Amino acid sequence: MFIHLGENVVVPIREIVAILDGQLFYSSTIVQEFIDGQSKTKEIIEISTTMKTIIVTLNQIYFSPLASVTLKRRSTQLFETGQINLENEQ
Repeated sequence: MFIHLGENVVVPIREIVAILDGQLFYSSTIVQEFIDGQSKTKEIIEISTTMKTIIVTLNQIYFSPLASVTLKRRSTQLFETGQINLENEQ
């Protein structure tokens, strides 16, 4: 299954490592250092000029215009409807 991150960007749910509130990037030096360190090995994709959420995947980091609550709700709906079962996902 895939999750829509904004604009025309979708990623496989199984590749998502973390979903972080975008405000942490501005308020937490640890998050800034993490993103800076990860940018050396991962591509950073700015989906929009507005960044509300940081999505860390296996190979990229996305700055999404969608709120982290919206992304959580979308992923939760997929689990609740039984569309996703990570144990059996290949």
